[in-house]
Amino acid sequence: MDRLTEMEAFATVVDQGGFTDAAKKMGISKSAVSKHVSALEARLGARLLNRTTRRVSPTEIGLAYYDRARRVLNDAGEADALVTSMQSAPSGLLRISVATDFGVNLLSPILGDFLLEYPDITVNMVLNNRYVELISEGFDMAIRVGDLEDSSLRARKLTETTKRMIGAPGYFQKFGRPMKIDDLNDHKLLHYSNQANGNVWKVTAPSGEKRQVRSVGWLTVNDGQSLLNAAISGLGIAYLPSFLYADAMKQGQVEEAISGLPVETLGIYAVYPPGRFTQPKVRAFIDFLARRYMDKGPDNW
Repeated sequence: MDRLTEMEAFATVVDQGGFTDAAKKMGISKSAVSKHVSALEARLGARLLNRTTRRVSPTEIGLAYYDRARRVLNDAGEADALVTSMQSAPSGLLRISVATDFGVNLLSPILGDFLLEYPDITVNMVLNNRYVELISEGFDMAIRVGDLEDSSLRARKLTETTKRMIGAPGYFQKFGRPMKIDDLNDHKLLHYSNQANGNVWKVTAPSGEKRQVRSVGWLTVNDGQSLLNAAISGLGIAYLPSFLYADAMKQGQVEEAISGLPVETLGIYAVYPPGRFTQPKVRAFIDFLARRYMDKGPDNW
């Protein structure tokens, strides 16, 4: 007889408390359940059940075997579900959390192509600049830039971006160009208002030393595109990722503020809750993003 069937019959008898209910649960005859359990006991050479006219209960050995058998049966069920899931067409509501800068500039323009490719998926994209708890807040996945804080999440690296200090040529003509990090103290810096450490930039010096730069600027805002627009207008120096400033730099609207500094490179990741397998809708979207960003980054945007 099939070993898994024997294990299933025994475990179901324990779960249901008897052969009659176990037979109903499995959809087979009571005698068939009894034969499976008897065959299991004969193969193992041990009595697994105490049988009386009123009740059936596992022996001490049976209880120990039940714990292991139940794990095996659960794993087998999950394996079957995995295959079924992986073969099913991606569908359902996909809820995504993404930083505003990345979502507006790089995700929104390509969402239409994804929805046309997967018409059974609907997307709810939430743009915000705060760290969200995926599971407790009901998100299927998130796109995150930079170091990953939560190591319990699964992650796939999609591409990279660099981060540079940039300003308009007109700004440098009017206020001069900083030649070293300390010179930034005499310049107008444009800041993100949602930074946890306030209006402070962490910059790497040519020596590799990590420096902190703090300066008052004309503008503090929680949106990177607005900071880029301000930099292009000559209001000051901004510290931005390449996916925001790349086009403006190609067009000569902005320039790197201090040449020769080590370039900070940040990973761009798709993160999603841990589990034995990935939902088809999540897997489909991550694969789609990986294809679209294959030739992007760190400076090619």
